[in-house]
Amino acid sequence: MEKLSFYDVKTKSKFDSDNYQVKEKSGRFFAVTKSPKGPHECWRVLSKDQAAKLKKK
Repeated sequence: MEKLSFYDVKTKSKFDSDNYQVKEKSGRFFAVTKSPKGPHECWRVLSKDQAAKLKKK
């Protein structure tokens, strides 16, 4: 998968990951991954085009 940048709100740090899932919630698309510094998840908003492209891979 393509590497994406995520921002961990709880630890206030940025990180890159290529291990994520594309999810749809209320008509919006998100990339969701586990935080490298804790058990919580980090979500990143995706455009419809970007989500469609990432789902194909």
